[in-house]
Amino acid sequence: MLAALIRLLGDFDLAEEAVQEAFRAALEQWPREGVPRNPRAWLVSTGRFKGIDAIRRRGRHEAALAAVAGLAAQAVADPESLQEEVLHDDQLRLIFTCCHPSLPQEGRIALALREVCGLATEEIARAFLVRTETMKRRIARAKEKIRRERIPYEVPSREDLARRLAAVLQVIYLVYNEGFSATAGETLVRRDLAEDALYLGRLVVELIPAPEAVGLLGLMLLHESRRPARADSRGDLVPLEEQDRSLWSRPLIQEGMGLVHWALSSGRFGSYTLQAAIAAVHAAAPSVEATDWGQIVRLYDMLLEAGPSPVVELNRAIAVAMRDGPAAGLALIDSLLERGELGDYLPAHGARADLNRRLGRSAEAAACYRQALRLVRQEPERRFLQRRLAEISG
Repeated sequence: MLAALIRLLGDFDLAEEAVQEAFRAALEQWPREGVPRNPRAWLVSTGRFKGIDAIRRRGRHEAALAAVAGLAAQAVADPESLQEEVLHDDQLRLIFTCCHPSLPQEGRIALALREVCGLATEEIARAFLVRTETMKRRIARAKEKIRRERIPYEVPSREDLARRLAAVLQVIYLVYNEGFSATAGETLVRRDLAEDALYLGRLVVELIPAPEAVGLLGLMLLHESRRPARADSRGDLVPLEEQDRSLWSRPLIQEGMGLVHWALSSGRFGSYTLQAAIAAVHAAAPSVEATDWGQIVRLYDMLLEAGPSPVVELNRAIAVAMRDGPAAGLALIDSLLERGELGDYLPAHGARADLNRRLGRSAEAAACYRQALRLVRQEPERRFLQRRLAEISG
């Protein structure tokens, strides 16, 4: 909806206000008149007219009146005729607009996550390991640059697609990550975000079937295949070693593996395809014990060669613990934490707690679980950590 209104109104802030006003109108009218056949299209159409009214109220000169006239000419007589496909296309256009090469790299990704995908500024700041105020400034500067330089709202020509592809893929990747494992809230997953990311991933592959776009789609499908087994009937987190693998979706695994094999065979793959290859090793294994952890460690080594990352180092350390024993992995995690880069990163403390638990070091594990609980913001994860802490403390 926001993406559609940015196209129709030509202004990020005005579109955000229009969305809010449309919801206000719905709360007033729908209880009296009933829910329309196409609620989202109704909201977009109402938001457009609320935006036009706002321009009219502010307008004191010919430019504002011309803008009102132009927007009124775009009006859809029947709001029900606005198709879902058009709204999804608007979302894709907006991603490419936010990822315009004239915007700073950090501003592109942050703006797209905020405006296209609806992530809260706090969630985006956590994903980039920066303060919320820093992220707010990045987003504001990116919006202003789009307005000032009149960056067009469109999917670029095929020649320009490649220049923006890396940023677009990063947006889709981060959105899927938030959908697959929410950073905060009452539920483990946010299915709306995961489904949005998968839809956009497929659209991008149709537009430009580059190996990394294909690899990212494969990665998301392989992760998505495990979703039914990641939580129990109460919504509590089920760790990988306890998951019922018969619940994993075989059709998604087959589709994902096919995409990963194609991307790898191209010889022009990068980090998304390597991550997908790791997910494929997990998907092919009948159990945690039967997983080829040596191959997973080698793939993490390749990821680190492609680009240093403390998060990748952490994941590699966990794989080393599975291959060589918990003491070997714990030594790597301790060294990583001593560098200070992941001091407030929940998975690092959760992994350290688990490895100490496996080694029978109850006091050390309990301290790590308590540190993780100080950082956790997602309720299923909180309950899981509390259960683990109770198990070793009882």
